Amino acid sequence: MPYEHLFFDLDHTLWDFEVNSKETLHNLYEEQNLLAKGVDDFDAFFNQYSHHNHRLWDRYTKGFIKQDELRWKRMWLTLLDYKIADEVLSKTMSVRFLEILPTKKNLFPHTIEILTYLTNKNYNLHLITNGFENVQHNKLRNSNLTQFFKHVITSEASNSLKPNKEIFDFALQKAGASLDKSIMIGDNLDADIQGGINAGMDTIFVNHINAQPHIKSTHEVFHLKELENIL
Repeated sequence: MPYEHLFFDLDHTLWDFEVNSKETLHNLYEEQNLLAKGVDDFDAFFNQYSHHNHRLWDRYTKGFIKQDELRWKRMWLTLLDYKIADEVLSKTMSVRFLEILPTKKNLFPHTIEILTYLTNKNYNLHLITNGFENVQHNKLRNSNLTQFFKHVITSEASNSLKPNKEIFDFALQKAGASLDKSIMIGDNLDADIQGGINAGMDTIFVNHINAQPHIKSTHEVFHLKELENIL
């Protein structure tokens, strides 16, 4: 059946989290003069941060840690790798990171083009994101994406996280959408695709990095413009 409601993921699907977070961390690297503190290679520092961030996000999505712990411990653990045991600095960088990050505007190629195309075809576009409420809305506003989405469903607002079925049920109810007219579009196989499957929803895996899928989606694309072949 033709779809009416398209549920997108934001980070790593439309909004280039990797590029934007690297720019943000570089701002902090200079702002906090980390070079003088012994961090002499920014790229290595970013790689360490990415490692800790990925691991802590995994623990957060599985319910093992809370939001606040994720936010500051990714900085704390990265600084510890450089023998900087400074909790105040870690928490300062955590706050500043979430202030600066949403101001970044790097999107994946064809993002505006495909969202305009889908809007013109009269699809109802929504977001389902595990990101933080204020941060995600600021990202959308600063990158000129707000206009495209009717509903933005965050883990905070729904009190659930992808891939849990509850966040998808909440999103469907809020959008007034039925399962057979809805599809989930995202880059994360474990959160977006498995989550959509858990909810009984069709899915599109946006495989930006040409990964080998370990979960079967309804459709797969390798860049956003390919969505025109499906929708």
